[in-house]
Amino acid sequence: MHDDWRRWVVYQIYPRSFADANGDGVGDLRGIIEHVDHLARLDVDVVWLSPVYRSPMDDNGYDISDYRDVDPLFGTLADLDELIEALHRRGIRLLMDLVVNHTSDEHPWFVESRSSRDDPKRDWYWWRDPRPGHEPGTPGAEPTNWESHFSGSTWEWDEKTGQYYLHVFSRKQPDLNWENPDVRAAGYEMMRWWLDRGVDGFRMDVVNMLSKDLALPDSTPRPGSLYGPGDEHFVCGPRIHEFLQEMYREVFGRRAEHVLTVGEMPDVTLADAVLFTDPDRRELDMVFQFEHVRLDIGAHRYDLVPLALPALKRSLAAWQEGLAERGWNSLYFGNHDQPRAVSRFGNAGAHRVASATTLATVLHCHRGTPYVYQGDELGMANAPYRTIGDYRDIQAVNFHAAAAARGDVDLAALLAAMGRMSRDHGRTPMQWDASPQAGFSTATPWLAVNPDHVTVNAAAQVDDPDSVFAHHRRLIDLRHTEPLLTDGEFVLLLPDHPAVWAFLRRGTGGELLVAANLSGGDVAVDLPLDGDWSDAAVVLANLPEPGRPDDLVLRPWESVVWRRSAA
Repeated sequence: MHDDWRRWVVYQIYPRSFADANGDGVGDLRGIIEHVDHLARLDVDVVWLSPVYRSPMDDNGYDISDYRDVDPLFGTLADLDELIEALHRRGIRLLMDLVVNHTSDEHPWFVESRSSRDDPKRDWYWWRDPRPGHEPGTPGAEPTNWESHFSGSTWEWDEKTGQYYLHVFSRKQPDLNWENPDVRAAGYEMMRWWLDRGVDGFRMDVVNMLSKDLALPDSTPRPGSLYGPGDEHFVCGPRIHEFLQEMYREVFGRRAEHVLTVGEMPDVTLADAVLFTDPDRRELDMVFQFEHVRLDIGAHRYDLVPLALPALKRSLAAWQEGLAERGWNSLYFGNHDQPRAVSRFGNAGAHRVASATTLATVLHCHRGTPYVYQGDELGMANAPYRTIGDYRDIQAVNFHAAAAARGDVDLAALLAAMGRMSRDHGRTPMQWDASPQAGFSTATPWLAVNPDHVTVNAAAQVDDPDSVFAHHRRLIDLRHTEPLLTDGEFVLLLPDHPAVWAFLRRGTGGELLVAANLSGGDVAVDLPLDGDWSDAAVVLANLPEPGRPDDLVLRPWESVVWRRSAA
């Protein structure tokens, strides 16, 4: 294993879509165990496992009903122990996905909290009276006018106890009240239990929403709606740094080995991220920020706007600069909440292989921890879904239903936007081979397999030196062996160029030059370079016979990395 966690590369597994060993159409832990050698061959350092806890699966496992057991859909706790052992035997760590902003409404904590106003766990969640002067349980009577991330109000009326409870996401995902020290203590105890079991760290879901504004002020409603986004009142709230520092003291700081921690943080600012990831503050190793994956959307996820490459370059470069002295970046283009990177930022048609490898090159050569989402290493693309019946994601299904009910949206245009941006595209079954269900399952999968699996699959790539898989292996090896990628200064070149993404990584040991063409045509590039690069060595290229930095013409979706020694 590599001792320096900053050199590690993380591979994300979405369990229900990775591999199905028991033939029920849903991925499981034994399926992952059967493919651990695939991960070892890729040479990743960490596996991030999306939730496998007991859950009613209202939000595909991000609604947890038991933090200390595995849902039978995925297997058993013994299966998870076996997976941890199998990964550790190959030098791979396990990062568990952890959701402590909310639980399932079927978690015993919430069942007790909901039982009566006098229950000892009543204050473990956010319960509030209706708005004065309104009929309880009717639209507009909610304590605030906040809009749920999954449509509708964030408040659900409970007839039995005569109050509303808060749920920023689904109504089956009530928010925990982190103001209550008993809630925090229970969370820390659970986290220590997992670390004692062999888990090596946590990716924490929407962890910057733990602290809410206790005044619970209203938000500005959307036009024509009673509700509007309330994120400003519960994102990076007044006590969030206090809570995370306490978590570090009570959990992470007590361990002999480094506990890898990453916080998913929608709407986090760069200034906040510096505080969250400054090692001296003892909060988190890194955060997932969303700035760059919101550049091509407008008022909501399916309000699509054109993406200009200079905007994408500047966004990532700003985070490189902002976290250069203190803190650390997480690097990603896709995950289970995003469409496929090659379809969104690349070219999933004639240039699929070249664009997939170029996107990977650009990403891995920034400063931070690269995340490979399952299938990225194969260049998997969006599925050709056409009807709302093709989708399973609660966010997409609810959004479409609400739009249809209002009657104010072109549903054909909405479906076209979903065809580009739905989260389901990142959740299609892993494409292992060309067999009818892509080697994922012997049954009909829970979500339809992309028909392109007959040509885009692991079996066709793992032994092909020109494949997307092989290119990822070379990139990961470079991350492990080239200190400039971990420690070097980042300098963006040609920030306004509409097709070329170029930058330097500088350090005492030399310089790396990265140049990539993110277009379908040849581009002559005049790079603003200091000194002589004529003898620079090519350390990585996605096409044969790359050109020279001082007389460069980049072919469609070509990317090259050169290195020169220090003067």
